[in-house]
Amino acid sequence: MTRVSEIRYVGYSVTDLEAERAFYTDTWGLEPVPSNDDQLWFKTKGHDEHHVARLRQGDVNRVDLIMLAADSRADVDALHARVVADGCKVSREPHELKSPGGGYGFRFFSHDGLQFGISADVAPGPKTDVARWDGVPVKISHIVLHSPDHKALTQWFVDVLGFKLSDWLGDFMSFVRCNAAHHRIAILPGPPCLNHVAYDMEGVDGMMRGIHNLKLAKFDVVWGPGRHTAGNNTFSYFVTPNGFAVEYTAELEDVDDAIWEAKVHTPAPMVMDQWGIGVGGPQTMPKAVPNPRLFEVA
Repeated sequence: MTRVSEIRYVGYSVTDLEAERAFYTDTWGLEPVPSNDDQLWFKTKGHDEHHVARLRQGDVNRVDLIMLAADSRADVDALHARVVADGCKVSREPHELKSPGGGYGFRFFSHDGLQFGISADVAPGPKTDVARWDGVPVKISHIVLHSPDHKALTQWFVDVLGFKLSDWLGDFMSFVRCNAAHHRIAILPGPPCLNHVAYDMEGVDGMMRGIHNLKLAKFDVVWGPGRHTAGNNTFSYFVTPNGFAVEYTAELEDVDDAIWEAKVHTPAPMVMDQWGIGVGGPQTMPKAVPNPRLFEVA
């Protein structure tokens, strides 16, 4: 079955562009990408994905776009046909992309009103090795969303975009995958919006050095450090100057499609965090509010 194969980038509108730019480059560890438009583009040091974040000046803080990857132009066209057949609103038909890195893709809205895109043939960017103690992101790991019908959205990712169900946490959080990683998307109840974007670090030491770097820059952990059960990944959550939650994570589990069977993890403190030593918890994360201007192209 044709399916999405990876996450590419997340695009944001922010009211304080300079503060967010400084955070991503000076503190979080991303690198600027040259462009010919009035938007700011960033990549990670340790992966050849051309860019992983896009910022633009706006009058409201919101997620503009979540861009996903497909393996080929034929896959883009096949996924476009599936999205259309499902009744999703297409915001941009398949076309040659003019954004940095080029490629071929289209954009559309989920039934919740968040804009997604799928692209292929995007040029790779420069890549250098990330060392154990560098404390900078290697790549995007996963994205967590809220939905007023989280079970329906979970099934939509499976039926329309070709994801596979990995696990549930109780009946309120699903984890779906599009490659060997245990999850690339997770979904919680709530208004249609982003919960957080997670970035892979070079092992637990890389994550802990990243926490150190954030503390030096006066950004405290809002939850963590800890280790989840579903996916078995470590975690540490922060909030950007414009209020978006981001995560440093490491050691996300790989699964074998041929033998993996989805299971339900019973919620408990030592399931949410197997270490049980970190500060905060889900209650200390930013409150979920509807993404402004749903179904609006940006």
